[in-house]
Amino acid sequence: MTIERTPVNPWPWSVQMGYNQAEAVSGETRTLYISGQTAMNADGNPQHPDDMKAQLTLSLDNLETVLDEADMTLENLIRLNVYTTDVDQLFQHYAVLASRLAAAGVAPTTTMLGVTRLALPPLMVELEATAVA
Repeated sequence: MTIERTPVNPWPWSVQMGYNQAEAVSGETRTLYISGQTAMNADGNPQHPDDMKAQLTLSLDNLETVLDEADMTLENLIRLNVYTTDVDQLFQHYAVLASRLAAAGVAPTTTMLGVTRLALPPLMVELEATAVA
């Protein structure tokens, strides 16, 4: 059995920003809960201090690496939480995120939160996700 995803959007504005208000998922599924992915290299060292665009790009790359390890892709995302230390700066580079999701053909439910800091001081953005297959 395959999964069926049904977007729930009482208002169209969120789809224009690249996310659904909700998604109903039915069918036989395998769920992957993904820890926050940041701009860390393979050795666990923060990369790209003070460069939001580069940090967002690497965080997305790391998210895709975790998905790939679980035999999934961005197409499987149903939930994405975005944590940032600078919401205004993140919005300047939001196209990085929106274009990658659009290329995958998904608009996962999304929440963005501004936080005082992340686990390590140089980090500016963290992506936490849920995926189903």
